[in-house]
Amino acid sequence: MSTEPAPKTTRTEAALKIAYSPCPNDTFVFDAWAHGRVPGAPALDVTFADIDITNGMAERGEFDVLKVSYAVLPWVLDEYALLPCGGALGRGCGPLVLTRRPGDGGASLPERSRELGGLTGATVAVPSEKSTAYLLFRLWAADVVPDGVGEIVVMPFHEIMPAVRDGKVDAGLVIHEARFTYQNYGLHCLADMGRHWEETTGLPIPLGAIIAKRSLGEDTLRLLADSARASVRAAWEDPEASRPYVREHAQEMDPTVADRHIGLYVNEFTADLGEDGYAAVRGLLTRAAAEGLVPPLGRDALEFLH
Repeated sequence: MSTEPAPKTTRTEAALKIAYSPCPNDTFVFDAWAHGRVPGAPALDVTFADIDITNGMAERGEFDVLKVSYAVLPWVLDEYALLPCGGALGRGCGPLVLTRRPGDGGASLPERSRELGGLTGATVAVPSEKSTAYLLFRLWAADVVPDGVGEIVVMPFHEIMPAVRDGKVDAGLVIHEARFTYQNYGLHCLADMGRHWEETTGLPIPLGAIIAKRSLGEDTLRLLADSARASVRAAWEDPEASRPYVREHAQEMDPTVADRHIGLYVNEFTADLGEDGYAAVRGLLTRAAAEGLVPPLGRDALEFLH
């Protein structure tokens, strides 16, 4: 269960209800749209919530537009359409499996894990079992930990690195800006899930998706996609304009880390999934279904309009 603070909401009359995270990549992408700087775009009623919360919102059909994990799509695509832009895919940006450094008191795991199979029987903390990070982890483990990991413990992602550092768990699966800060906790990167995905598929890493209710109708769905794409391009054209919004919601994140976060997660796939983007999403969910991790997708489930 998440211990994140209650979502913050900015109310706008007669606006579409949208929820996305306070992470720098999302506030950077949606800044222009949320502040009325995208001509012709629908007004937004914005709720900030961590992605494990928005995944649940999608499963309950609560909002018009949501930022969710690609991993949750098989459960929600009957009601929601995947927008072809606004989300997060990329290269060199996947989740990491962290352990304590050798010699940090009982930290035999990193020494045993040089061949990666040392995770056999380990207790691993993950941010969610319905997250893209978890699917990538399970697909990686199926390839390199043949005897299987031990216990999976779900905890809020901001608690995972302290738990690994303090020996409460053997290893942790981390996401987001943890890529840039794990060394501050004295931790060791055992494996990069994204690197494994890219090496075995040649495709970008699918992380977060933007979805919208099909009941809004085709014209509105097209307008939402156009608005998201225009908001991304506005942010690229004038990155300084988004800085106050990013800073306001980045909590206590170092501005340099926030900039690196944006640079990593906002890229050409954010403006348009394109052929490689769709192939990555389809590949992830097909492989996950084969492992019994998600329900199988229908043939046309990822189509934007049908």
